[in-house]
Amino acid sequence: MTVYNINQGIGWASSGVEYAQSYRGKILRELGIPAKFIFTDIMRGDNIQEMTRALDFEDDEVIWLYRFYTDFTIEPCSLREEDIAPSFPEGDYTVNVISPGKKQYVYKDDNRFLTIYFSRTNTDKVCKVEFVDSGCLIRTDYYTSGKIFSEYSAPFEGQARVYMRRFFNRDGSTAFEEYLTYTSNKDLWEKSCLYKFPDGIFYSKMELAEDFMKKLPLEDGDIIIADRTTLMGQAIFKHRGNHKLGVVIHAEHFSESLTDEDNILWNNFYEYPFHHSDEVDFFITSTEKQKENLARQFEKYFNRKPKIVAIPVGSLDKLRRPEKARKPHALCTVSRLAPEKHIDWVVRAVVEAREKVGDLTLDIFGRGVEEKRISDLIKENNAGDYIKLRGHQKMDEIYKDYSGYIAGSTSEGFGLSLMEAVGSGLPMIGLDVPYGNQTFIEDGKNGYLIPYPDGGVLDSKALIHEFADRIDKLFNEDHVSEFSMHSYIIAEDFLTEKIEKKMKTLLEEL
Repeated sequence: MTVYNINQGIGWASSGVEYAQSYRGKILRELGIPAKFIFTDIMRGDNIQEMTRALDFEDDEVIWLYRFYTDFTIEPCSLREEDIAPSFPEGDYTVNVISPGKKQYVYKDDNRFLTIYFSRTNTDKVCKVEFVDSGCLIRTDYYTSGKIFSEYSAPFEGQARVYMRRFFNRDGSTAFEEYLTYTSNKDLWEKSCLYKFPDGIFYSKMELAEDFMKKLPLEDGDIIIADRTTLMGQAIFKHRGNHKLGVVIHAEHFSESLTDEDNILWNNFYEYPFHHSDEVDFFITSTEKQKENLARQFEKYFNRKPKIVAIPVGSLDKLRRPEKARKPHALCTVSRLAPEKHIDWVVRAVVEAREKVGDLTLDIFGRGVEEKRISDLIKENNAGDYIKLRGHQKMDEIYKDYSGYIAGSTSEGFGLSLMEAVGSGLPMIGLDVPYGNQTFIEDGKNGYLIPYPDGGVLDSKALIHEFADRIDKLFNEDHVSEFSMHSYIIAEDFLTEKIEKKMKTLLEEL
């Protein structure tokens, strides 16, 4: 039996879905069950192997849609600059080192230059090379142990747009080509894709996805788990054969404000499998509360009782206790720096609370699109001495140094960082929202759940004040020790051995 897990993309600032897959991979390895992790998005910034390895996936476990049709494997970058230099255009040039990971060849005779990007993890190995002519990006080559694909670009409404990608085999022959067309509008979105193979053409990525599912080497007893179905849903359902199919629910699955007694508005990420739930062998939620809610809704709106199991998307290998005293009055928060995480609320709350907790500090771990805005907010409040952006770090042994955890998110399907925080005995502060906060924070026992308005106008200033009040209450009323003890009690249910047992029971039943 092999478990095939299907997702879209992965990155350096991955979402909880990728971390959930990473945890599942560890559990399946412990159980001795082979697993494959499929990614279907084009990934151009870095070698996919570096990003999957960073989340502890084994190279032979990873299947990338765009490499599936070539004879390259998932592997690290291994070519040096001198290995690929013979393929560079001829002519006199000067070399400029822009940064440790970036170097430019500037040609003297005309307006041409190329930029070499080196691997983040193998810093003397080439990841990609961009070619610019007359101020226009015309080609980008991507490398591992050879050139795996090239992108060809042309100006489109003032920007370089990729119009074709050519994917190669190890001998340099073309495995297939992808052609892209664009609509002329404000957002310049990709209108359509065409895939040309030596023996045929696919006229959309959906057609390619269906072909991929047909060629996936599934054997009797294999199980398919869909973590994301946005592109692959129809292809998976159509070509699953007689293999068992499961769908994982990673977030809130419906819109409460747009649901009434007669109709429910599903989260669009899950709408397709929910409407075809009679073809799904099992759904996996992260928490018991979400399982109960989903089961009730399926029966009410669809008159169906599908198999739903609650298996946390993460686990704790052990409870981590500090070897020395925790930093006093030190909060941390860990997440993607994205708008929905509301790190800005947390920053403002800490600034306010410091008036009563004079040595209060906050460390923010993670990266994302909000990083600059949060950095600017810290500067505006002259808080740089006690609020720090710490970037993306492996957090296992870091939580236990702190004396509290704070989360501003208004929705967490599970909350891996919440689990890891209670596993290190941190008192918790967060909003009373489904499902992660309600799972890991027991109000008045290991922290505080702040009431969140159900509909109506959101008063962010009032919420920030509530956060500041709970910070003051936590540290000035001396609840830290007793809250810490109760966090460890909650964490007991999420030890790896218990989660392994749940996963093993499910797979045996299937």
